[in-house]
Amino acid sequence: MTQSDPIPEQDLARHAQKMAKKKAARDRMMETKTGEKGLIIVHTGPGKGKSSSGFGMIMRCIAHDMPCAVVQFIKGAWDTGERRLLTTHFADLCQFHSMGEGFTWETQDKSRDIAAAKAGWAKARDLIRDPANRMILLDEINIAFRYGYLDVAQVLAFLESEKPPMTHVVLTGRGAPDSLIEAADLVTEMGQVKHPFRAGIKAQAGVEF
Repeated sequence: MTQSDPIPEQDLARHAQKMAKKKAARDRMMETKTGEKGLIIVHTGPGKGKSSSGFGMIMRCIAHDMPCAVVQFIKGAWDTGERRLLTTHFADLCQFHSMGEGFTWETQDKSRDIAAAKAGWAKARDLIRDPANRMILLDEINIAFRYGYLDVAQVLAFLESEKPPMTHVVLTGRGAPDSLIEAADLVTEMGQVKHPFRAGIKAQAGVEF
């Protein structure tokens, strides 16, 4: 059978019956999902797309007229497309705070890195406490945990005690601590299958930044 051949009536009937059963099962499942809450969301893993996915969620919030905010912990010195777009066109709905100075091998000053991370977390606390902000993206905060710039236990204690009930907090970066993964409501691990960097291709505008 080619794509242009008509589909036999019996095949169409079987398909319709199968899809009807799937829809009924799906509808029954969805009837049990009625709760809402502010989520702790983690994007981690060695693959590309952790921050990109977080920014995609921020754009969804903007599309729904939901106030939101971004705090960048590591890549604050970078001129990224996300930063340009949000600060130029959506500053009324999304606050953008670049608190980092680059990766630790760029600054080569641990005390500066720790100070920048702590300043970022102080800003993040203020933003999270404000119930008007429906989503806060903590971009690359997992890197700050990994290098010991921030105490994950203190961050989790704050989220448990002070995060408003309907506020979503997204934490990105590879190497998310086990305690954060355990506490989170939604965790996605990005796997790496291929990456052009290994073939000598540098980071490019529109893909990496």
